[in-house]
Amino acid sequence: MSLNATPSGERVHIGFFGRRNAGKSSVVNAFTNQPLSVVSDVKGTTTDPVSKAMELLPLGPVMIIDTPGFDDEGALGEERVRRAKQVLRRVDIAVLVVDGTIGKTAADDELIGIFRQRDIPYVVAYNKSDLAGEKEYADGVSVSAVNKTNIELLKETVAHLVKDTSDSAHLCADLVDPGDLAVLVVPIDKAAPKGRLILPQQQTIRDLLDKGAVPVVCRDCELSLTLEKLGTQPKLVITDSQAFGTVKDIVPESVPLTSFSILMARYKGFLKTAVSGAAAIKSLKDGSRVLIAEGCTHHRQCDDIGTVKLPRMLGKFTDSDISIETSSGRDFPEDLSQYDLIIHCGGCMLNEREVAYRRRYAEECGVPFTNYGTALAYMQGILKRTLSVFPDLQRIVE
Repeated sequence: MSLNATPSGERVHIGFFGRRNAGKSSVVNAFTNQPLSVVSDVKGTTTDPVSKAMELLPLGPVMIIDTPGFDDEGALGEERVRRAKQVLRRVDIAVLVVDGTIGKTAADDELIGIFRQRDIPYVVAYNKSDLAGEKEYADGVSVSAVNKTNIELLKETVAHLVKDTSDSAHLCADLVDPGDLAVLVVPIDKAAPKGRLILPQQQTIRDLLDKGAVPVVCRDCELSLTLEKLGTQPKLVITDSQAFGTVKDIVPESVPLTSFSILMARYKGFLKTAVSGAAAIKSLKDGSRVLIAEGCTHHRQCDDIGTVKLPRMLGKFTDSDISIETSSGRDFPEDLSQYDLIIHCGGCMLNEREVAYRRRYAEECGVPFTNYGTALAYMQGILKRTLSVFPDLQRIVE
């Protein structure tokens, strides 16, 4: 991935919802000025959520999501509605497309109720003004996808609903000062993508550069030599969590040590939950069920962290026969009550709203929730050390 590319997890997710034949896909195509979705007079043309990452003025980098009709019928229709509801887990802004010749229906009111319940900012696009005539609406905009009437006004209305992130949290820029040295330990093995760094490493480098700090990148096998040649102690060492075993013995106790995964958990807003949840590892026993969840899909290597390394470490740490299940991408289980622990990735490919949904749902089900880096640090007995830059969290480590 290019350092200039905006990852999906950093894009504003805008979902278009509504009944069949309200013109959702036509409004999406007019909104994006692209033939993103197939349109037809036949009800139920959109059968699956359709997503498109793009730059959209005046919003910037966004993810546009067109969804199936919320009033679909039959067994297949119920599945389509379920998938539309899944999209609600991750949208930052909702656009409810209503057939302006009919007005809002019970299905539309149900959607508005869900938007409000989940605190999703929304706007109603009353479509087909070319047939119904332009009208004034207190909760939305009168548009015509056919004539592109008021589509720019709809864009501006959506743009005003976007949360201001100008003072948003940093990965690590708040932990260093301009001119500080930060050593980043990046193991290069067969699981590392050839020719590029993984996303959290890229984002960390950019965050440090934006602050004016100096990132020094090395492999774990050159860490000792790197620290020796620096001639001065770095302000911070950030490592891939899988290299904790090597790095913790090389980095002096006086130098703060943490990991990309731990920083990403903080950035996505669930580090405190992850730290508390890690303590559940010691309670696992024969037959305990653990879900290891990843937010992205990728080709599994022979020593994959989620399916091989973490299960192996859990078995060794607990000396128990634990049942491991995995999920990846959007395929997150709808019933979490069956699990004794959830270990999630850092969530770099998921937007903050979807990560928050997964964390809250686990809490509602009473299931401890942690993440890769936190779990690895806990099992190696260094979790408190890796939180030295977050003293408030150090105090809750068991």
